Amino acid sequence: MLSSTATFTRVASMLRGALIALVITCGFFSNHRPLAAATESVVSAALAAEASLQTQRALELFLTAEKTQPNDPFILRKIARQYSDLDVELKTTAEKKAAIERALDYAQRATAVEPHHAENVLSVAICYGKLAFFANPSRKVEYSRLVRDHTLRALALDPDYAWAHHLLGRWHYEVSTLGATARVFVKLFYGGLPAASTAEAVDHLRRAVDLEPTQLQHHLELGFALAAHGLPSQARIAFTAGLALPSREKHDETAMARARAALAKITDDPRP
Repeated sequence: MLSSTATFTRVASMLRGALIALVITCGFFSNHRPLAAATESVVSAALAAEASLQTQRALELFLTAEKTQPNDPFILRKIARQYSDLDVELKTTAEKKAAIERALDYAQRATAVEPHHAENVLSVAICYGKLAFFANPSRKVEYSRLVRDHTLRALALDPDYAWAHHLLGRWHYEVSTLGATARVFVKLFYGGLPAASTAEAVDHLRRAVDLEPTQLQHHLELGFALAAHGLPSQARIAFTAGLALPSREKHDETAMARARAALAKITDDPRP
């Protein structure tokens, strides 16, 4: 039997893995809104750099745009996304943590300016999830609650926001599959987490797919939820559908690699 210290370390690792998996493929997905003419050309160049996955260049350009429109929530949200996406390029833990902390700061600033915009609120949720990687166990639990709370708030603001359904579905999937030992320790030492279920995960991820059927990450995460819910045949269909779509976003390749590994392990069952 594991000692209490060993069990504590194992649970902390499971919590870290769950929260990182929860947000690693999520970006700050948003549409361009009208800006002042003086800023428009800089933002257009920044959006082009972002689309071609040149994160550092996009960040530099959005920071330039911020100088002329420091309180524009679209620009603030976009800066948050670039800092968040940089974590896959930076080498040290300190650099990664600093980038996510800056992302959270900009996401919170965007939300302060435009508190009823669902994308601003969801960007805060994403940052809290990423910061969990660097936190101690108690903060990981706190961040998990914040991820859920901000995602629910984003959905209340926009019930048809596909990425909010995606993130809430992933939250349900990750928390519900923590395991009995982890749940007991979380409840004992940190007051527990809100109830989660694979059924809720499937429902929210199916909604995300319905809303954005060409976004491969919705299909892939639905595959994970279906597999956890005991529906491997349907999981295979979801994985296959997602893997057939083109990779466009910063974390798409990471998501596809995870899905390919999971798909290779699936054994179909007779249920539809």
